Amino acid sequence: MIIKILGAGCKNCVALTENAETAVKEAGVEAEIIKVTDFKDIMAYGVMSTPALVIDEKVVSFGKVLKPKEIVKILEDVR
Repeated sequence: MIIKILGAGCKNCVALTENAETAVKEAGVEAEIIKVTDFKDIMAYGVMSTPALVIDEKVVSFGKVLKPKEIVKILEDVR
């Protein structure tokens, strides 16, 4: 599983990254977490507000910092 955090590296982007890392551990899934900071790459996903969470190339959230439990639920739904 590939999880991408889209954002320029702001406080919210860092928080979403940390929450995603926590969620991966809680869910017991194997995932690679990648930070995407290049504006052109972010725009390619059609995301207009960051941070955004992308799982296996599907945008699942944008414009907010999800809590670890919310991310765990998304991970369970994706499996």
